[in-house]
Amino acid sequence: MLEKDTPRGEVAVLAKAQGFLKKPGTVQVARGMSLFGEHSAGWFALGLLGAAVDRKRRKDWLTASAGVVGAHAASIAVKRVVRRPRPDHPSVEVLVGTPSRLSFPSSHATSTTTAAVLYSGLTGRNLVPALVPPMLASRLLLGVHYPTDVLAGAALGGVIGGLIRRKLDKKR
Repeated sequence: MLEKDTPRGEVAVLAKAQGFLKKPGTVQVARGMSLFGEHSAGWFALGLLGAAVDRKRRKDWLTASAGVVGAHAASIAVKRVVRRPRPDHPSVEVLVGTPSRLSFPSSHATSTTTAAVLYSGLTGRNLVPALVPPMLASRLLLGVHYPTDVLAGAALGGVIGGLIRRKLDKKR
């Protein structure tokens, strides 16, 4: 017979992931990533830097930067419709503060994936494998999202980034 506090389903997956990912130093790195990605501010700033440095494609960088912020806004809108609460179980340790109690989808996953897709097109390098998995893992490590939250956020960010990138690529 299962006890009341025995984690099940996504909570069990989250607790295992958190246990696996929590190593010396990883929590600080994940907190830094959380701060960077909060409200998509870090990704927006990088896009503005791209616009300042790459004058020939300044408008594309500004469009991509706006797309990242728009993706973040879209994830917030979905959160307010779905209203899924963040993880709250004794087996999951919450290691960072959050601006809301809503969990689905992960806005960090959404804006990071959008930025990775758009900035890949502008830099000519595939940034998705280097940027997206670490951000998704950080949200699990910090105990603030269920696995489906980060996967849905990445999917939403990928769709938004892909649509904007297709539009930017057609201009060339």
